[in-house]
Amino acid sequence: MAVDNFAVEASHIMMFARAIGDPNPIYFDAGHAATTEPGGIIAPPTFAQASAQFDEDYRLRPKPGEPWMGSGKEATGIPPKAAGAADDAPVGMGARGLHAEQHFEYHRNMGPGDVLTATVKPGESWEKHSKRAGTLKFSETVTEYRDQYGELVITARGVGVTTEKAVEG
Repeated sequence: MAVDNFAVEASHIMMFARAIGDPNPIYFDAGHAATTEPGGIIAPPTFAQASAQFDEDYRLRPKPGEPWMGSGKEATGIPPKAAGAADDAPVGMGARGLHAEQHFEYHRNMGPGDVLTATVKPGESWEKHSKRAGTLKFSETVTEYRDQYGELVITARGVGVTTEKAVEG
């Protein structure tokens, strides 16, 4: 994901907080927020993930004419590898891959008026062995969110894992 213009607005923060069920008034009540240590409205901790809505090429958003990935029997919209298929057959994330972890490092609070740019770079990769799934391949993706002044606001680390073989139920 690469985002060039993620404008953080107070209404977006409020809607995000409501969507995750967090009633803390620091996310929507300017009067209350002014009495707190940050001194104003701030965004909830995982708000940076909302930047995906500003990424034209976000892989989880359907392209025009494509079905929404949640419609139909396959949650990812990509059928899993068929039993007995060749090892190089295409594999949907639902069959052998998943998002394993997400970590956020906050360098300062994010709030209304920030305009963020997100850049993505690869992180570490490693492998582990599993009795049921064979080799587990882990890979980290690091996303840096910088404000309109170039200052680092958040560093997000996502870890994905793919398995050597699909695990049978």
